[in-house]
Parts: sequence; C-alpha cells; structure tokens
Amino acid sequence: MRSLITLKALTYAPTGGIVAAPTTSLPEGLGGVRNWDYRYCWLRDSTLALSALVRTGFIDEAAAWRDWLLRAVAGDPADLQIMYGLGGERRLPEAELGWLPGYADSAPVRIGNAAVDQVQLDIYGEVIDSLALARSFGLRNKPTAWSLQCALLEFLESRWREPDEGLWEVRGPRRHFVHSKVMAWVAADRAVRALERDPTLPGDPDRWRAMREAVHHEVCTRGFDAERGTFTQSYGSTELNAVTLLIPRVGFLPPHDPRVIGTVDAVRAELCEDGLLRRYSTDGTSVDGLPGTEAPFLVCSFWLADALYLIGRTKEATELFERLLSLRNDVGLLAEE
Repeated sequence: MRSLITLKALTYAPTGGIVAAPTTSLPEGLGGVRNWDYRYCWLRDSTLALSALVRTGFIDEAAAWRDWLLRAVAGDPADLQIMYGLGGERRLPEAELGWLPGYADSAPVRIGNAAVDQVQLDIYGEVIDSLALARSFGLRNKPTAWSLQCALLEFLESRWREPDEGLWEVRGPRRHFVHSKVMAWVAADRAVRALERDPTLPGDPDRWRAMREAVHHEVCTRGFDAERGTFTQSYGSTELNAVTLLIPRVGFLPPHDPRVIGTVDAVRAELCEDGLLRRYSTDGTSVDGLPGTEAPFLVCSFWLADALYLIGRTKEATELFERLLSLRNDVGLLAEE
C-alpha cells in the first residue's frame, strides 16, 4: 500500500505523466559525480509503474498514462525519446549549476538530463509490453494506441541489430546489450500474441514472427557465454548484468532452461555485495564510462528473488525477499540503492 501511494504521488494529474523521482543531483556516492536529474517521465520507469498499478486494479491511472504516452510520442517513431517532461516536453538540456555545493558537498548539481538523446532500444519492448498488460487487465483499447505500437515495432524491426546505450544509460560507447535485444523480442512477441487473440487488428503476424525468431536466435548465439553458462552484459563481453535475470520473467526462455539457471548462478556469484546485487561491475573497467563506484541496486535484488523463485529455489527466494523488506525505512519506503 505504501508503494502504491508513492507511485500515485509521482503521477502528475493534469497530464497523466509519471515522474521517475522528485529529486535532482542526490549522489550515488558521497563526493562522487553520479548525480543526475530524475524529475522527468522515463518511458521505462513509467511502464514499470504502470505494471504495478494495473496489477492492483488502478485502471484509471493506467488509462491516463496511456493517453499521456500517445500525446508525448505522437509523430515519427524515429523521434521517440527515452524520457519527456511531465507535460510531454522534449527538450531537456543538461546543465551544471556550479554555484551550488550539492548534497553533502557532492558536486555537480545538474538540471536536465543529457541521456534524453541516448538510443535505448529496450524501451520499445517495454512500452509495447506494458500496453499489452494493460489491455489484459481491462484497459479499453484505442485504435490510435494500436497504430502507435505498430509504428514502433516497424521502426524497431529495422533497428534492433544496432548497438545502443542500454537500460542503465551508460555514457561509454554504444554496445549490443543483451537486454535491449531481449526486449526487441518482447516487442515482436507481444504484437504476435495480440494478433493471435484478435485477427481483426491490422498487422503482419508472419513478419513479426520472423523477427521474433531472428532476435531469439541471435541473442542465444551471440549473447550467451557457453563456457561459463551465462548470458553476458553485451555481445562479446565477459561482464555480467543483473538485468539478464529478467529473461525468464518476460518469457524469452522458460525458468528451468539450463541457460537461465546458469545466468542466475553467475550473476549471483559475480555481482553480489554483502548479499545484495549491483547492476554491473564498477571495478575500474566499467561500461558506464564514469569514475567511482556505486552501492547495490535494490531492484536488482528483487529481480534475483523473483528469478530464484521461478527456478524453484523457493526457500532462498523467500529469505532474500524478507531481507529486502527489512531494509524499508520508518515510513515503509525502499531506497533505490
């Protein structure tokens, strides 16, 4: 209930936009430079919030966000941004306010976010998946919503083989991130399933099935380290990424596939810090192109609890989940890190 109240409080009633956080420049590490402005509507964060809302019956909030999305991303899918302002604003230039000392003297203080110009191919799958979920929970379909999804998928069909900055908005070189490819598979899969349920919808299921198969084959061939038995952070990399724990959750592979179990074991072994998961390694060869380190991300540990449960390790999953709940503060909230 506390989490739902918080998500509701992050919703901007006049437009339906869901802000990622009401803060800017809080440091991930005291004295560090990983200080970002999060006062915007990230499509990815919004889809996660939407999922939580519709699963607990808040369909009106889901409809308001869907309508915000249709207004914000109207036009050419090639112009899709990873984030927008609360009113759908597209220009969010990043600037440093050098006259402010920052929280606990952790400069810089930033407004705006340069990540707005990044290419993050996973968001196409997340948007299409969240709208499919909302439909399954009773959100009435709009023809313009389905047209948007078709346009996004057609654009993704021509771009999914390209590198991107990925889920964690790395500021290093673009890479072929495994999670981005998996979410391209999700986009095609959800569109195919929609057409199988309702053949009257416009679309080309055979073409999207072919795309789904091609993405699946490439990820399993280029994104899997057979020697170590785990999916990697990106093609050709030896680094791991906690987000690969979502592979069974989105349906890319069944939970008891040996590749899933191997990934759970490898991520747990290499990214755990005092029993909690980091997003990826920040040991000096970090993919994000930034100095310094960061604490474990609690959402990654929840993903691990989910993955452990899915592969049948119920006792371990329960113990981790209850430990995470014990980290709530006095008003029942969990920190990001």
